[in-house]
Amino acid sequence: MTTITVPPKSATAPSAGPARWNWTRDDFTRMDELGFFEGQRVMLIDGEVIAMSPMNEAHARGIVFSLQALEAAFGPSVTYRSQMPMDLGQRTDPEPDIAVIDGPPRSQPAAPPSAALLVVEVANHSLGYDLGDKSSLYAAAGIADYWGLDVANARLHIHRDPHPDSSQRFGCRYSVQRVLRPTDRVSPLAALSSSILVADMLP
Repeated sequence: MTTITVPPKSATAPSAGPARWNWTRDDFTRMDELGFFEGQRVMLIDGEVIAMSPMNEAHARGIVFSLQALEAAFGPSVTYRSQMPMDLGQRTDPEPDIAVIDGPPRSQPAAPPSAALLVVEVANHSLGYDLGDKSSLYAAAGIADYWGLDVANARLHIHRDPHPDSSQRFGCRYSVQRVLRPTDRVSPLAALSSSILVADMLP
């Protein structure tokens, strides 16, 4: 992943030293509408625009299979958003691979959600980032259930119970972390009566 450093119009450079541009969600949206990010996969994290690697087929299939497994677990009473924005503050606009939002689609407001029952990131080359800074970000946002699907090594990382931790980038971490293999099963915290076979999420 790389950081795009072209400044938004609202940014100002420091008086000395290298410039570090702090984007807002409004800046990010405006530049996207102007076509600045055309053909690129980008997200806004803590004021920085992060360019992501192109999606390969294993990543894509991991999203498709995970969505199918989650739909079977949660049913139609929730909203499934795939690679769509979440509002986690004025300087952060992540687009998780999957976010399960409380309530059916027609009940949702006309704005990005700020909370989710479950967030899943599918990782091929970005596992370290997804289990590091991204995990801290979601913990700070109060996401109770965060999963990282490692398609390269056929593992599912379960992160739960967010707690403050000043050593982490966003000041929080998950105190419960488990690593599951393809033959293991997991129940989402918001759908405990359902059980998902990890293999069903993997490509």
